Amino acid sequence: MTFPIVRPRRLRKTEALRRMVRETRLSADNLMQPLFVVPGSGIDKPVSSMPGVSQLSVDRAVAAAGRARDAGCPSIILFGIPETKDPVGSSSWDSDGIVQQATRAIKKTHPDLCVVADVCFCEYTDHGHCGVIENGDVHNDHTLENLKKQVVALAESGIDMMAPSGMMDGMVKAIRSGLDGAGFSDLPIMSYSVKFASAYYGPFREAAESAPSFGDRRTYQMDPSNAREALREARLDVAEGADILMVKPALAYLDLIKDLRQHFDQPIAAYNVSGEMAMVEAAAANGWIDRKRVIIETLTSMHRAGADIILTYWATEVAQWLR
Repeated sequence: MTFPIVRPRRLRKTEALRRMVRETRLSADNLMQPLFVVPGSGIDKPVSSMPGVSQLSVDRAVAAAGRARDAGCPSIILFGIPETKDPVGSSSWDSDGIVQQATRAIKKTHPDLCVVADVCFCEYTDHGHCGVIENGDVHNDHTLENLKKQVVALAESGIDMMAPSGMMDGMVKAIRSGLDGAGFSDLPIMSYSVKFASAYYGPFREAAESAPSFGDRRTYQMDPSNAREALREARLDVAEGADILMVKPALAYLDLIKDLRQHFDQPIAAYNVSGEMAMVEAAAANGWIDRKRVIIETLTSMHRAGADIILTYWATEVAQWLR
């Protein structure tokens, strides 16, 4: 049968009908709020390229975590900017490191909130790359040894989940080994399995103070042209013990979110990155788009593609809208 007997518009006529047949339902449960934590107290330093985002001292991060929780978000992810940096990022495995401090404070105040740690070195190294530099490039295997130190220190502080983002070969296996060897076999790993060397990260580097001082990250992050390689990376992480697989960025890679959803049973995460946010905010500030509708449409597209978890700087705000 076809027109005029079949008329799809019948089910679009009223809001009640549209709600009844809606296929994809975005929920606060799908959202994870990133927070940037810095030393000091009483600090709320806005990030100029990311409206609504600030670098926060631990006390302010506790308050922001509480707002996310109260809005209905089940999780946050922490990025730390240390007081001092060195060539290997050793402050990342200091028991009194900035993320460790924030984790203890947040878990004390909000014990039911899932606190995730971004596991990398770019915020902690004085050169801004994601590991140990040898001969002008990141040395993969030496970096893996330091990742083990970092995750054990984070686990001891009370972190609920590790999110390794450096795209080192074997990072999930090394982290799983380090955690299990230290008695933290129950801690899950949400791996940045498919992370591209993307131009969408620009504003984040202001927020995390992590821009590389030389070169770029194309020797370890993926070429944006490659889709089959993305599936290979994900398969390797699954084999090494990843519990959740992430695609980053999200908006320009919805096809790969869908591919991972079709090929793997693990939960899929997507990172709605800083450049994606900044474009929406800039257009909204100029009156060119309806900000709220575009944000909801953007996040819904990621969920529709297959993302169970969406890391987004709008998480707390959107969770309030969805109540």
